[in-house]
Amino acid sequence: MPGDVWFAVLPDGESGAAAARLLRPWATEAVPHHSGRPWLLGCWPDGHVTVGAAGARRLAVIGRCPVTPDALSARAGQVRDLADVERAAQGLTGSFHLLASVDGRVRARGSASGVRRLFHARVGGVVVAADRADRLAVAAAAATGAGPGVDEGLLALHLLASHPPYPLDERCVWRGVQGLRLHDCLLIEADGRARTQRWWSPPEAELTLTQGVPAVREALTAAVRACTAGGGTVSSDLSGGLDSTSLCFLAAQEQDRRQPEKARLVTLRWQSLDPDNDDNAWAAHATAMLPGIEHVTPSAREWPLWYSGLTDLTGSTVPTDEPGPWVRDSARIATMARLMTARGSRLHMMGGGGDELFSALPPHLHDYVRSHPLAAFARIRTHRDSQRWPLWPLLRQLADRRTFAQWLAAWADSLIEPEPPPTAPGRRRAPSTAWGMDLPMPSWATPEAVRTVQSLLREAAGTAEALAPRRGQHAALTCVQAGGRGVRQLDHVFSRKGLAYAAPYLDDNVLEAALAIRVPERSTPGRYKPVLAAAMDGIIPDSVLRRRTKGEYSADFHHSLRHNRATLVELFDDSHLARAGLIDTTAIRTSLLGVHPTPNALRSLNPSLGNEIWLRTRAGSTCPPSPAAPQGAS
Repeated sequence: MPGDVWFAVLPDGESGAAAARLLRPWATEAVPHHSGRPWLLGCWPDGHVTVGAAGARRLAVIGRCPVTPDALSARAGQVRDLADVERAAQGLTGSFHLLASVDGRVRARGSASGVRRLFHARVGGVVVAADRADRLAVAAAAATGAGPGVDEGLLALHLLASHPPYPLDERCVWRGVQGLRLHDCLLIEADGRARTQRWWSPPEAELTLTQGVPAVREALTAAVRACTAGGGTVSSDLSGGLDSTSLCFLAAQEQDRRQPEKARLVTLRWQSLDPDNDDNAWAAHATAMLPGIEHVTPSAREWPLWYSGLTDLTGSTVPTDEPGPWVRDSARIATMARLMTARGSRLHMMGGGGDELFSALPPHLHDYVRSHPLAAFARIRTHRDSQRWPLWPLLRQLADRRTFAQWLAAWADSLIEPEPPPTAPGRRRAPSTAWGMDLPMPSWATPEAVRTVQSLLREAAGTAEALAPRRGQHAALTCVQAGGRGVRQLDHVFSRKGLAYAAPYLDDNVLEAALAIRVPERSTPGRYKPVLAAAMDGIIPDSVLRRRTKGEYSADFHHSLRHNRATLVELFDDSHLARAGLIDTTAIRTSLLGVHPTPNALRSLNPSLGNEIWLRTRAGSTCPPSPAAPQGAS
């Protein structure tokens, strides 16, 4: 069903019914509490919401989860109070929101990965939760007679070349709307009061590779099966990398199973403009090993460049509730959706999350030196030989003893530091082993925008605690959650075009299985993604698993930038970000027209572009559509 997909969660009281009246103009579907009062309102396609009931107890999963209403009703029968909800849902697979209505009380949560998020706000005097912040912002503003407002200070945070750091990544750009922390659930009483409670904690990373691989294999198989459940046609990226290739072989395995509703698989791969990018060759090799499956490879003429079609995009509403760098891919998204839906695909899989889960990020070296110094220095020596890392800068990184809060405060002080000079040919910079990527603000950010972000970072440093005690696990979690938020936005965009979007690596079951393995064992010198490769042994042919390289797309990026430079300059000449006092148009124009844009400028362009397009398409787009009568609740 093309169009916006969203839902809101209401308390089981008279005040909740009043709040429901403010949301009805957007809603086409509804599910009641046992009392008959509205519990869920929204717009969603068939099969997106599954509800189970046992007396006065209701359970709902919203998203991708192969559970039937009868099976969910049986689980609802195990619930005596809200404390039983997670136990009753144990073993469910896929990616979904989990909701419960029990004796007048409501419990709601998203996913640990961030693919499924929740927001909450006071609407008509009661707390209402929803998966779309913009819907809540408009409903809350309608209750007071005011218009919804955007927090321009948080927009400044979204200009960072790296994703906003934890815990600021949980802040919402809409005034009056709060983002629920990913590890928390929301408990709403019948009178509309609410509080949060922790529902998820990351596992201890204590399993060896051998101990942890069976759970990874089982979880990833179940995640792909959740995509193919119900049959029909599903599609998947097949880039040639191990992540997407694994998904294709797992889906093909499901296609070959003798089942009443087996799914049909279609793969999509696009070819890099760089003849030295070996993704093309490996994708072709994987394709040859997947007979009986339709493979789609668009020609260069069919496949748009990055940054294409931006002038068309600004003329329509972007169906995301916060800005994101995905807009550079807007023309590709439209092409991909058209190619896949034309072949009957109802859901498209991508390999996002694989790098974060199965490649140990550099901060793990900081931990490894302290826990296993001899093994760590042997590993560092191997990395230095292959990556040409300079010794003394690396040792300074490893000697750093700052806490997470101290690192955030130091980042605030370094936001305006100039970009370091380029390294000598053949040499690389030492990797950062800090808690995260502390990149500076773009050169075109105004002093006011920089000061705002500095203030936010210092405020967070006063109370923030890391997601995990060690840097490697913390870095993995923050990168996974940043990826999850990106997939969430892309799902909104693709759903608008009639195609669901899935990243099975970011399903919570896969996340937990991968994070339980010791961080150093997720990356071994001389072996590429050893955990994933071991999990796919026997599913993917050895000749495909033999790959040790990763594709690189800077040639495609620079070609796209040169081809679309004039459009980008024109776009920022009349900038909404500049009107908000966040960027200097002369500075960004100078950077775009430079002969060789600096690496930092290239990193910063996508977030700034995402903010610019978001502001343009949000202007005047917050009025509800014509009222639609919801079904199933009073």
